[in-house]
Amino acid sequence: HGMSAEGDPVVVVGGGLAGSLAALLLARDGRRVEVYELRADPRKTGCAGPQRSINLALSTRGMTALALAGLDAALRNIGVPMYSRCLHQAGGTVEFQNYGQSEQFLMSVSRAQLNAMLLDALDAEPRVNLIFGAKCVDVNLEHPAVTFSMDGADTPHTVRASLLVGADGTFSRVRASMARAPRFNFSQSYIPAGYKELTIPASCGATFHRNSLHIWPRGRYMLIALPNLDGSFTCTLFMDYDGNDSFSELTDSAQVEKFFKRNFPDALEAMPTLIDDFERNPTPALVTMRCAPYHDLQSGRAVLIGDAAHAIVPFFGQGINAGFEDCRILLETLRSHQYDLSAALPAFSARRKPNADAIADLALHNYEEMAAHTASTWFLISRRAGLLLNRLMPRLFVPLYSLISFSNVPYAEAVALAERRKRVVSLALRISASALTAAAIAITAAASTASSMRRRG
Repeated sequence: HGMSAEGDPVVVVGGGLAGSLAALLLARDGRRVEVYELRADPRKTGCAGPQRSINLALSTRGMTALALAGLDAALRNIGVPMYSRCLHQAGGTVEFQNYGQSEQFLMSVSRAQLNAMLLDALDAEPRVNLIFGAKCVDVNLEHPAVTFSMDGADTPHTVRASLLVGADGTFSRVRASMARAPRFNFSQSYIPAGYKELTIPASCGATFHRNSLHIWPRGRYMLIALPNLDGSFTCTLFMDYDGNDSFSELTDSAQVEKFFKRNFPDALEAMPTLIDDFERNPTPALVTMRCAPYHDLQSGRAVLIGDAAHAIVPFFGQGINAGFEDCRILLETLRSHQYDLSAALPAFSARRKPNADAIADLALHNYEEMAAHTASTWFLISRRAGLLLNRLMPRLFVPLYSLISFSNVPYAEAVALAERRKRVVSLALRISASALTAAAIAITAAASTASSMRRRG
């Protein structure tokens, strides 16, 4: 199960974000890599047609992996740093919440621009062969080998792989092949909500703070807006498909406009193309997919990364960050085992599975926080207390959000650390509140005693 740099190539199925980065890292580590992508080259075809993807918020994990590939400078040229959330409350008030300390930020970036940046880097890498218009039609895990139906070709193309990397997304063909074998576990779960992508054009974007992620929390539904380099904002409406205040109620332009006027009046004023966007763009579902293991148990030469391994809902902004982290950890694991796949791939699965499950659970939980609790007084007090303690004692107190977004601490470990620290912060707040109450009672009692003594005098 060792890999020779001169033998069959590494075959990456899927030239999206995680597949492109994995291919780049492996090629720069001396491996010959072939990348097969179903779509035509998106740099040539552009992004015309319905918009299906949420703008990305890259955090430390994603940026660390890109820096490993030498793309940190290129990323700064296409991204907008976001230092805070900007909450637009139902009553019209606006409040900023820093994500972390003053120097910490998320990077808002267009999915299309990020993919183009990675594909350009692959084009410049002599060890990479990048093939578009290749539909995966069969995966033979015993060799392993993959067969593709090629655009413009009459006969299928089959390629053998020294290592097969399944980076072909949520409905992965590589994972489907693994699922036919014994001892492979798989589950999927949809939430009641879907999403609709909308736009605030650059001509109207000056109304909103550029270096913030804007959120309009409204209980079971919410609107978010991420900034783009040109001054525009990419907006996403999340809401249930059915029931009260759902997509099923927004069936014509009058209902859409009435809904936005009632719930997001400031956003509506900046969205001249709202009706066209709403009617043109689809309403995709949101799914969590889990599987185990991430490696193939037959040949021991195939592995899943990104959404093919662990699709999650987007409410912690970690989908692409977890996928990019897969790429970094896959490379680290292969190196540490000298590319002995029989040891490296099980080690990769063991390392990633509990952490992928942890961020999947956090993403589901965070939907409720973003939709409702970001507006609650106790949430704001707790968050500010956590940030203050982090500033005063940065090694002892790091909020969960900061551990997830501004560190490379494994997700499961971050959750365990944050739970312990959360209990300490909560106890400290309650002790402080009790102390203030006791002090107020003592002052009141003292004042009452003094008043009584004056009356006797």
